[in-house]
Amino acid sequence: MPTKLLIVDDHEMVRRGIAEMVGTADVQVVAEAADGDAGVSAARRHKPDVVLLDVRMNGQDGIDAIKRIRSAAPHARVVMLSAFDNSTYVARAVSAGAHDYVLKTASRKELLEAIGGAAKNAAPSRSGEFRRVAGAMAKREVSTATDVPLTPRETQVLRQVALGLSNREIADALEISIETVKEHVQNLLRKTALDDRTQAAVWAIRHGIA
Repeated sequence: MPTKLLIVDDHEMVRRGIAEMVGTADVQVVAEAADGDAGVSAARRHKPDVVLLDVRMNGQDGIDAIKRIRSAAPHARVVMLSAFDNSTYVARAVSAGAHDYVLKTASRKELLEAIGGAAKNAAPSRSGEFRRVAGAMAKREVSTATDVPLTPRETQVLRQVALGLSNREIADALEISIETVKEHVQNLLRKTALDDRTQAAVWAIRHGIA
């Protein structure tokens, strides 16, 4: 039986290109969707084995759709497809239950390996980054304290960090300088006893901040 694949991406040309690229005797594209809501509906209707899900779609956050898609099709495994090589996106994808995270620059072989691996519940294909971040998610030494005295602005910055935004993007979103963003990031890392932005994203996810 071929692996049933659902492709969720807001660009029709991307969806069609992927469908042509991966359509083989082993992979059957059962549906396409242009956003998370349509992806949930398609997953419920077609019960795919694997969902290839874009990280960003028309301003929507594809990662937020992971749990809804898996609720609609519980046995489906989600492979994130992204143009962003961003460890915080990977951390959020791991937390939401994604099986793998593949860049849009991946080759046909790499994409087929990711789809096939997800269908078989094999180890993630992008082993380096995905496994590293998954390991960070599981690290017991990451602070779990809930009484860290973050200021409202530090909490705002942390939420943006967990969403994968750069310092420039955070500065623009909050209408503050990059230097101020950097200062807030350093302060919140110090207060939470975390080493880097990836661990900060993990911490924010665990505490419901992101």
